Amino acid sequence: MLAALLASSCNQDPYDGIVSHERAVEAVSLGDGFVQVGPAVIDRTNSKASVQVLMEDGVDLSKVKVLIQSSYKSKISPASGEVINFEGNNNQFTYTVTAESGEKREWTVELVPFTEEILGTYDIQQLVVYGGTGPEYGGGAVMKLTDKPWDWPDTDGPAVEEDNVLTFEFTGVTSDGKTYGTITNNAGIDGLYADYQFIADPATDVNYFYRTIPKGTGTWQHDYVNNKINFVFDDGTTYSSSFIGASTIDLGNGLSKTITDNSFDFTLNGVDDWNKIYSDYDKFVRRPRRFWIDVKKN
Repeated sequence: MLAALLASSCNQDPYDGIVSHERAVEAVSLGDGFVQVGPAVIDRTNSKASVQVLMEDGVDLSKVKVLIQSSYKSKISPASGEVINFEGNNNQFTYTVTAESGEKREWTVELVPFTEEILGTYDIQQLVVYGGTGPEYGGGAVMKLTDKPWDWPDTDGPAVEEDNVLTFEFTGVTSDGKTYGTITNNAGIDGLYADYQFIADPATDVNYFYRTIPKGTGTWQHDYVNNKINFVFDDGTTYSSSFIGASTIDLGNGLSKTITDNSFDFTLNGVDDWNKIYSDYDKFVRRPRRFWIDVKKN
């Protein structure tokens, strides 16, 4: 009998007897025939849900099947799954969500034509690293890789990368809302790509840190949930970066990084080496922390 009572109590709704006043839109997705880019942005303050939609040729916004999740025990009108006409009225439609208590709230669902910000052609301006063990003790620094030319090969050190041109083209959208396409890394006038070999003592191959964008042609993917641009190499290796506009990044301990136009910002996983603190080797090889490829769009 005790076991039966326990099982019964486990199945009870903990909110049974409590009247819900919630009347919000929690999530929105589109039915077949429409390519949604990323999750809907829910603005609770203004009762608005914005859905980015890839506007391909022939897209008919007069017949959109909209799937909506609303608050617990609420009802929504028109019902989730109904076909809605979004043409006119700035691609918007108003829904009414009714709480269990009977209270109502109007919500605007908006279809936003998608544009991929990364598309286009960019000139590489400079390569910058923030590295060093113990920045709180003065061991950190923000430097262009070319600030210490004696640490790199003369013929194919980081400097040869600064005339490279990056071109991003669009291919499509994955089933989970990530955009993707091809990236062409043109070697520029000198026809060279950097070989990131640290030649000072001890000599170390650090391409695994700094070759973050493929030579020639590779694949990019824009993850809107995590706000990351992922670069995929032919062997499946992936490097993930943020794409940042003009700004100044406060790194702490009196250090900062200023971005004039745009930059691909990579987090590097170096290891503290207190025996090499204050050295170029520590900053470039042992404990690089972040790496920026500064670019300017043509």
